[in-house]
Amino acid sequence: MPIKLPQALRQTDEILTIGSCFADVMGRHLADHKLNVTINPFGTIFNPVSMAKLLLMALNGSRPDENLYVERDGVWFHYDFHSSLWANSREALTEKLVGTLQKVGETLRRADWLFLTFGTAMVYRHIETGQVVANCHKMPGSLFEKYLYSLDHVRDTLTKLLKALHRANPNLNVLLTVSPVRHTRDTLPVNQVSKSLLRVVCHELTVWHDFVQYFPSYEIMVDDLRDYRFYEADLIHPNAVAHEYIFQKFGESLFDDELRTFIAEWAGIRKSLAHRPLYGPTEGHRRFLTHLLARLEALQGRVDVSAEIASVREQLDATVANRQPAN
Repeated sequence: MPIKLPQALRQTDEILTIGSCFADVMGRHLADHKLNVTINPFGTIFNPVSMAKLLLMALNGSRPDENLYVERDGVWFHYDFHSSLWANSREALTEKLVGTLQKVGETLRRADWLFLTFGTAMVYRHIETGQVVANCHKMPGSLFEKYLYSLDHVRDTLTKLLKALHRANPNLNVLLTVSPVRHTRDTLPVNQVSKSLLRVVCHELTVWHDFVQYFPSYEIMVDDLRDYRFYEADLIHPNAVAHEYIFQKFGESLFDDELRTFIAEWAGIRKSLAHRPLYGPTEGHRRFLTHLLARLEALQGRVDVSAEIASVREQLDATVANRQPAN
């Protein structure tokens, strides 16, 4: 079972998630529970080398590497970024990437938490430039060399990153986790080596840096939820039940008492927001909406519930309109 982590996450904290698709999943859960979170602004990034490169670029105000732009079928990409960041011209893509890096740099300097989710230690090196890339953008495999990054190099890369982060923002807490998604294309034995390497590095970094913590999402998936009913049909990705379970353990490990209380309260409100009346705009449903609106208005000033309040008021207006006698 996850242990209580030494530094607690508060409802008012600002969070940035970077990493694999599991960083998206946990980021969305945090956002759904009204936490202030920026989710994977660079797109999905699997290896720690590319994560470190992008975060250091953001901190240092560096521009994207001019040698790593690539055009495919009239669309422009950059090898350091996920394919979700694209444009119809190199100039437009440069503007988008520079803006993203600037925003991430600003976020890093004020954020309370950085969550890094490592997917794999396998990397692709662009042969022409000698650079490790984050995404191959469906370009021919002959352009790249694939290999397992060594433990020493991963450790050194992340140590350099952590030192730079701490200099830029001494109040930043860093939470590391290893994605529970298996990279079966690398073969199961190599995937296990990769995950083990990442886990060893995470352990060492938490020992050496008191602002770095580790959450065992990988261990929960493979040891606690050790049954294929917790996976999607591909038997690789955790399903919604697994995500909910891991997020529950995440909260038990990291959330402070006030945030846990709010999460429980918000879970009830979310359930009410999803409710749809069986018999239309009855008087009972109007009372239900009035009570829900009061609960939401009581949260104003703590979290942003403006969209939810607007939605409930619109439903209330509809119930009133439906009660008006026809002329």
